[in-house]
Amino acid sequence: MIRKILLAAFTAACAISTYAGTFTMNWETDKSPVTYAPGDKMVFKVQLLEDGKPVAGKKLKWTRRGDDGKTANGVAVCSEKEPAIIESSIDSPGFVHVAISVLDENGKPVKDAKNQDLKFEGGAGADIAKLASAPEPKDFDEFWKKQKEKLAAVPVKATLAEVPSENPRFVVYDVKIDCAGGKPVSGYFTKPKDAKEKSLSGKVSFMGYGVSSPKPEYRDGGMTLSINAHGIENGKDADYYAKLKDGELKGYAFKNDENANPETSYFNGMMLRVMRALEFVRIQPEWNGKELISAGGSQGGLQAISGAALDPAVTMCYAYKPWCCDLSGINSGRVRGWRPDWADGLAYYDNVNHAKRIKCKIAISSGLGDYVCPPSGVTILYNNISAPKQIDYIQGTTHGYDAPNPKKFTLKKD
Repeated sequence: MIRKILLAAFTAACAISTYAGTFTMNWETDKSPVTYAPGDKMVFKVQLLEDGKPVAGKKLKWTRRGDDGKTANGVAVCSEKEPAIIESSIDSPGFVHVAISVLDENGKPVKDAKNQDLKFEGGAGADIAKLASAPEPKDFDEFWKKQKEKLAAVPVKATLAEVPSENPRFVVYDVKIDCAGGKPVSGYFTKPKDAKEKSLSGKVSFMGYGVSSPKPEYRDGGMTLSINAHGIENGKDADYYAKLKDGELKGYAFKNDENANPETSYFNGMMLRVMRALEFVRIQPEWNGKELISAGGSQGGLQAISGAALDPAVTMCYAYKPWCCDLSGINSGRVRGWRPDWADGLAYYDNVNHAKRIKCKIAISSGLGDYVCPPSGVTILYNNISAPKQIDYIQGTTHGYDAPNPKKFTLKKD
């Protein structure tokens, strides 16, 4: 594996507004956070700032956990002149997660503008190229061949209703596309007005976990289908989605009995819609036949990766903090993250298995403080890809929070 490490040391700032000002935290390590060896001392130098100036006197209460199953705690004190030091290590391939809570002089949590405890998260990894997934099902390809045959039995029939466009140079359609699995593909399809045949690149955008409507996406020189994950209506009021969230879609994809069988897992219908969405874009007369993008974040990253693996016409995949990587990793003691309980049927939807089938270029991101989609799983996804690939590790970034102006640490294989 050819790896290019673009940055060797870093300072990443993550900002949260509080009643007193804007707190940030600078993180530094003694080397790039993704290049440690097992047993190496990981030295985190952390400096709390308020409105860009060092803060003295406040305590930093930290918790270390890792893929080795170990936990440690401690307290460091801020200084105006020197950063606080937190040291850790891990004796096997994997990641260490460091969470820091800020306490005032009386030992009470400092609150942010939302009256939540002020907290910063980051981490580092050791020997990450050796992180590996469990064996995949022997009938993995046979299963997906069967799903594609099921989909092919349903003609690509679409209903398009034009809706107002926020960009006068584009036309927007609320689209429903017939699909196997009981639900249609549902989303917004946008393209430049008066586009000529074979003149546009194609893209399908996928959404994160939840129950809501997608938004139209406008791309010069391209057409985009932005879909919801469920085949539900688009553009409805909040009450419509709230009822679905509390009703038939409550806890979707987390039901153990459904996930025991890949045919009954909620992910089955979702991935059928992924394949049909890409197919719909491919058959449009304006598609140039050359560029087809599959993109999304979190659950959308899961869908984007599956689409890139299942549709050989995809030429580029973007997966931001992708969900459902290394779902069986909890059986190996890695940090669980936010994921369904392990069931055998989930192996057919695990990104790390689809990764082996990807032939197009792919760009991935992972937050070193993201323990919804832990960096260990995202790294295994990266390790399993043989196509041209890039992964950006971002310090001070969690799943729901992007640190402002962060430094990235990039591994790449052309």
